[in-house]
Amino acid sequence: MAQRKHGLAAIAGGQALQRSAPAPITAIQSPEGADHFITRDGVTFAGSHLIIDLWEAEGLDDKDRIEQAMRDAVDAAGATLLHIHLHTFTPSGGISGVAVLAESHISVHTWPERGYAAFDVFMCGDAEPRKALKVLEDAFAPKRVVIGIHKRGVL
Repeated sequence: MAQRKHGLAAIAGGQALQRSAPAPITAIQSPEGADHFITRDGVTFAGSHLIIDLWEAEGLDDKDRIEQAMRDAVDAAGATLLHIHLHTFTPSGGISGVAVLAESHISVHTWPERGYAAFDVFMCGDAEPRKALKVLEDAFAPKRVVIGIHKRGVL
């Protein structure tokens, strides 16, 4: 089993594993908005990725409800829907799927037997993924929401 030593390397079978850090990226100059990177508060990045956990939520085995919530979330965020694909698992009724967007995606995985849904909302350009959150809360009425936000492609 791997162990961390001093935060610099992992040790497995007595050998140090090499860890690499991301190399700095030099921004390629392009016409404003051509690559849909955005600059906010002095930071240039590809987009925002929200990791959303809904707990004690309702309707997580209802494919039509999930599809409508995803469509409404796309609209609220000002994104462009290209395609939605959802799959229902039996016998649990859990649903997994993705809404493919021109600006990236919204994905979902549900565990109705636990009242839990995992949503990823990643959008670039002028889309506002945080606006999708309220739509998802309204659609599934969770008692607890846990959110992680990550800027993707920071230059």
